Amino acid sequence: MTISVTRVPTLSASRYLEQLAKHWSHKMEVVFTPEEGTITFPNGSRLEMRAASETLDIVLHVPEDGDTARMREVVSSHLDRFAFREAPLTFDWRDG
Repeated sequence: MTISVTRVPTLSASRYLEQLAKHWSHKMEVVFTPEEGTITFPNGSRLEMRAASETLDIVLHVPEDGDTARMREVVSSHLDRFAFREAPLTFDWRDG
């Protein structure tokens, strides 16, 4: 498993977490509260999110045979769509 982490500065972390979770809930396994969420993708990847007052912390797990760069982009682009008022958000992805 390859692990990527990022801390996204935003005052709307909980709102974006919930929007993303609801958006993907009809296609994927999703569990969430206003503070935390986990989304499991069909390809075996898993997205974990934690909303704080000024940041959205993200941990992305991608199987060894998966495309980590593509999964980072999928998550980033979807969150940017929900954050259109303040997009683009800052995603400083690093290996975890």
